[in-house]
Amino acid sequence: MKYVSTRGGSEELSFLEILLAGLAPDGGLYMPKSYPQISKETLDSWRKLSYADLAFEVLRLFSDDIPEEDLRQIVRKTYTAQVYCNGRADDDPSQITPIHWLGEEAGTQIGLLSLSNGPTLAFKDMAMQLLGNLFEYALAKEGRELNILGATSGDTGSAAEYAMRGKKGIRVFMLSPAGKMSAFQCAQMYSLQDPNIFNIAIQGVFDDAQDIVKAVSNDLEFKSKHKIGTVNSINWARVVAQVVYYFAGYLRATQDSSEKVSFCVPSGNFGNVCAGHIARMMGLPIHQLVVATNENDVLDEFFKTGHYRARKSAETFHTSSPSMDISKASNFERFVFDWLNRDGSLVKELFAQVEKQGGFDYSQHPARDKIEQFGFVSGRSTHTNRIETIQQVSRKYGVVIDTHTADGVQVARNYLQPGIKMLVLETALPVKFSETIETALGYLPDRPDAFVGIENLPQRLFTIPPQVSLIQEFIVKNT
Repeated sequence: MKYVSTRGGSEELSFLEILLAGLAPDGGLYMPKSYPQISKETLDSWRKLSYADLAFEVLRLFSDDIPEEDLRQIVRKTYTAQVYCNGRADDDPSQITPIHWLGEEAGTQIGLLSLSNGPTLAFKDMAMQLLGNLFEYALAKEGRELNILGATSGDTGSAAEYAMRGKKGIRVFMLSPAGKMSAFQCAQMYSLQDPNIFNIAIQGVFDDAQDIVKAVSNDLEFKSKHKIGTVNSINWARVVAQVVYYFAGYLRATQDSSEKVSFCVPSGNFGNVCAGHIARMMGLPIHQLVVATNENDVLDEFFKTGHYRARKSAETFHTSSPSMDISKASNFERFVFDWLNRDGSLVKELFAQVEKQGGFDYSQHPARDKIEQFGFVSGRSTHTNRIETIQQVSRKYGVVIDTHTADGVQVARNYLQPGIKMLVLETALPVKFSETIETALGYLPDRPDAFVGIENLPQRLFTIPPQVSLIQEFIVKNT
């Protein structure tokens, strides 16, 4: 398996060669040269596999430069009931990603694919725990060190830090927007005292932090000299790790491979739903990929009109589903690459236009009609919708969901079709957004014992203006 850049300017590389790299040298994102195809016979043969063994079967198709026995050991070390044990009481943590069926609506079953059973209570753990073990494996093999630079709107940061804390040869520099995350999210990150973890609060929004990560990654001399890597969803290994739970969800929701399933995905940076796109391109029988946004609806606008209009920082709303408060979706470029027939020069031209003019308009272009061939539809949700959905799901099904999952349930209901099951990807446990849950339901959600009183722990963070040079200086000073 070889990888190429979405912008067409990179040599073909192997999985291990791109694992630590982040962006390609031309500023593009790495993508497999072609997608491996999964037959219906193979798919059905995977039905009885554990999550770890299913992960092995999927990942080995994309990482054939890792000896199979090494990869098997890595995934079995990662996906254990001991690591993923924070699920609801009625879930079986040994399943890693159980389905919690809500009930029947509009003639079909709607359920939650539970992805928040990991150590930081969010779906990001599903990929980040694997990434930590892959990084440690690759660095030990090469005798190298790595300085991870990342940006978070809430959940990526804690997932990365919990996955990387104590890892030999790894330091983490995580940027987050000051004052834009929930108290629980801040406490999860800032209370870590590990010497290899550096939390940096920038005075801006998530997109400012993400722009800094990209700028540092594009400074090839600095990146090489200071051994910079990324864990944001621009990292291919993280995206492909998320592909696994689409297969797991599909296999648990169906009896045989003749059935189709739709997935609704709360979306900000497009990484989570991009993994669904990849699974569908591999042959997984996905009917629709429903992109659910909040008030920051750049993706909804594109899928409905063909006009991609990235918002500026001042135009980005701070909402009650803050992990989706993103107005420039990094992984969207991966879909555009496939959508436009993998024309790297065209993709480069369009995203140069995004940087200079704020977007591109394909609303009248013939390519707009091709979007539906990839199964994408979309919708948006508001704060009022979230509150009402949290209340309705609690009242009707006795289940408390977080604000982002509520965005998913709200939008999913617009696309229910008789006979086609709908899985909403759960994004986090409600405790991470207790303030809004209390507003909706009048009481605080349950929290695992390990997180009782976390907001009262001492916090260690550094507040820095959103300037690339200042972040680079901080990295140099602390390595």
